[in-house]
Amino acid sequence: MTLSEELQWRGFVNQTTLKDISALDTQSWTFYHGFDASADSQAIGNLAAMMFDKVFMRHGHKAVLLAGGATSLIGDPGGKDTERPLQSVDVIEHNVQCAEVQLKKIFRGYDFVLVNNYDWYKDMQVLTFLRDIGKHFSMTPLVQRGGGISYTEFSYTLLQGYDFLRLHQDHGVNLQLAGSDQWGNSLSGVDLVRKVTGDEVHVLTVPLIINKATGKKFGKSEEGAVWLDPAKTTPTQFYQFWINIDDAGVEGYLKVYTELTKADVDEIITRHKAAPQERWAQKRLAQEATKIVHGDEEMTIAETVTEILTGKQPISAATEQVLSAVRKEINAAQASEDTPLTEVLVAAGLAKSNSEARQLISSNAVYVNGQVATGQQLQASDFQNGRLLLRKGKILKNTALIERA
Repeated sequence: MTLSEELQWRGFVNQTTLKDISALDTQSWTFYHGFDASADSQAIGNLAAMMFDKVFMRHGHKAVLLAGGATSLIGDPGGKDTERPLQSVDVIEHNVQCAEVQLKKIFRGYDFVLVNNYDWYKDMQVLTFLRDIGKHFSMTPLVQRGGGISYTEFSYTLLQGYDFLRLHQDHGVNLQLAGSDQWGNSLSGVDLVRKVTGDEVHVLTVPLIINKATGKKFGKSEEGAVWLDPAKTTPTQFYQFWINIDDAGVEGYLKVYTELTKADVDEIITRHKAAPQERWAQKRLAQEATKIVHGDEEMTIAETVTEILTGKQPISAATEQVLSAVRKEINAAQASEDTPLTEVLVAAGLAKSNSEARQLISSNAVYVNGQVATGQQLQASDFQNGRLLLRKGKILKNTALIERA
């Protein structure tokens, strides 16, 4: 499969300045892709952009990854109706450092150049910028896309245009990869490079990835963002997000969020359609995406924790690593044999009071290791290797780990 064929199969082609997308297959490309630093972690929307980059890298093209230390200071509405709140230089610097750590982790095994546009803007004088860069821009298209934003964000397109020029001159960049919401800003770079150097460069944008269940994009500012930082979204939560994906979206996400081949994906989808209740496609998606972000070991732990919480594996088999991960996902408490069940429910945060706990027990809404609790106190046999799972109702998040005191 050629580069252009793979990009189209994975759904990575939106807008481009190339007359024919197959031109990607006949030229050597040095591309750049910018990642903003508006938050201290990238999210799964950014991960889609990274997977877009990886296709080019697998086909032997050179990558320059740009952390937007300067542009993140002023923000970019990116199709939003309101501006992002401005953040301090120190906050953005911290966010850039976090972004660099995540980029290096996601792109491990690949060669790439990492740059920060703050390096060339921090000492630039405004008069120099206006004289050397601003004179190349026409006000008409800028006003048309300005729409009620401040001059600060209005200027964003000039800065992004200069990024392209700078990277073209310093690194030979001849292609910008970007999200579809950056199409206008990217064209500013194409025009600026042509006016200053006479060289022809190009842009290819990727569609914004939409959560088919909610209709919202996978972004940092969207409610319920799924982060790449394990301190913000644990590996288990990350794994469970993918395993809970609906059937309508799973094939598309397999193409975007994994490096599986077309033959692999076709085989997975065929098996999935034969027995959708087994959720085989979601399981493979969760495995592959979690390995890319968190590594093989954390994926295995996340998978084991999920199987324990869903009753597919007994809590007795959990290693200390797995138990540590379980404690991050659910409440934990200690209890001894013969402890009244009401006390355990309150201590574990599953009931607010003893009276509420008694009501739950009497209505058969309390489960010990997946079985309806039949007594008023814990029994020695309930503990499996010194631990048990206590659940209120059918919802998995209302589960607590109880360890023998």
